[in-house]
Parts: sequence; structure tokens; C-alpha cells
Amino acid sequence: MGRPIAMFDSGFGGLTVARALIDLMPHEHLVYLGDTGRYPYGPRPPEEVRCFALQITDELLRYDPKALVVACNTAGAVALEELQDRLDIPVFGVIDPGVRSLIQATRNGRVGVIGTVGTINSGAYQRAVGSAAPQLELTALACPGLVEFVERGETDSEQVHVLAQRLLAPAIEAGVDALLLGCTHYPYLARTLGDVMGRDVVLVSSADETAFEVSHLLGGPGAEDTETPAPTFLTTGDVEWFTDLGGRLLGPELAGARQVVWD
Repeated sequence: MGRPIAMFDSGFGGLTVARALIDLMPHEHLVYLGDTGRYPYGPRPPEEVRCFALQITDELLRYDPKALVVACNTAGAVALEELQDRLDIPVFGVIDPGVRSLIQATRNGRVGVIGTVGTINSGAYQRAVGSAAPQLELTALACPGLVEFVERGETDSEQVHVLAQRLLAPAIEAGVDALLLGCTHYPYLARTLGDVMGRDVVLVSSADETAFEVSHLLGGPGAEDTETPAPTFLTTGDVEWFTDLGGRLLGPELAGARQVVWD
């Protein structure tokens, strides 16, 4: 078995990217760390999130990965460039792939992005859209509370629907026709978000586009290999909870998760 692809997120959201990678590159070994012991990252100070990202990366480097995927928008917004400078392996984020998909999805030039408070306040998406497609009208909205619903497994409750209606109102008023889910947790709320935004609005997830980018830069899906290694899943929180909820979100591959205990 070759060197793995390492990936981390504040909790369960990055499993959307993990699912896309497993499906696209089944012969690659994936090592995923969900920092459920310290989620959510969104409300935390940027410097604290940066320190978490560096600590998690040091843990994942023990597996001698050939690439690192920062599958967390909040961590990527504050630490991606530093990690790319520090490491001698490819380091992928989810922001730029998501923005590329957003640009392709819009028809009227009015687009939106939703994310955690930390991600939106960082300005990372605003800069990425402004650089790649300055002609677009962007509505960027912080959506506190949505991550917590996903982490509790409440993805289709009346409460999350009411919260989404309130948070997304400015995007509806702006007439956006494409909405980027700027947090890897949000695809789990796609049905609720789609109901609120309406059927004419395209919901854009960065998961598939990120997986395609990783596959392209690492040389394709590895179809010439015959071995299909089981992914390795790690959590900093309760293993039983991570396995139960994570398994419902990702699938049976998450069985056998182990806990990481910081030194």
C-alpha cells in the first residue's frame, strides 16, 4: 500500500470531501482526522484555528502522506497558505475549487456564498471570487448555528429550516442564482437549503471539485492498482459518537475509527 492522502476537518463536514475522494480514487489510502473534540471552528479566533490546523497536520504527518487536504473552510481560510509554504507535499484547500464551480454555475452573474463566521469574516471567498471573476455580484453570508445542527444529526428539522430562512433571506433578496456552500458541513443540509432558496437556485458544493483537483494533480484515480485499502478515520472526541453519526453521513467505511489523544 502506497503513501496515503491525509485530510482533516473540524468534525464531520469534511466527510463530504472524503466521500468524493473515496468514490473517485478507490485505490488510494485515505487518512481522515475529525477534530470533534474542539468543534465548531467557526466562532473561534483565527489564531486559535491556525494553531489547531498546525497541530493536526503534525499528527497526520506521522502517516507519511503524499498529500494533505484541508477539508475545512474555516481552517483553510486562516492556515492553508502557511501549510503550503511549510510542507513539501501538495496541500489542497476547498475554497478555490468551490469558487470555480460557482463561476460555472451562475447565469445571471449574481452569486452567494454561505459559511461560518470565521470563514466569511476572513474574506477568503470574497478575495477568491474578486480575483477569479470580478464581474460577479457576490453576497457573502455568515451562518452561525448550521454546523451545530449537522453535528447533532439534525439535518431536516423544523428548527434548522427556520434558522436557514432567516440566515438566507439576504441572498434571496439579492436574486442570486447560484449559492456556494462554503462549509463542508452544509451539503448535509442541501434539502433544507434548497427548499429555502427555491428550485431555480443552484447549490454548489466544493467536495466533488476538490476531489477532481486532487485526482488530477496526483495522477488520476489509480485505476491500474488492484488493492482497495480501507480508509483510516481518527477523531479527537468521542469515538462512539463519531462512528455512529459519521457512519450515517459517510457510509460503512467509517467503522473502526480511533481516537487521537494529544500529548
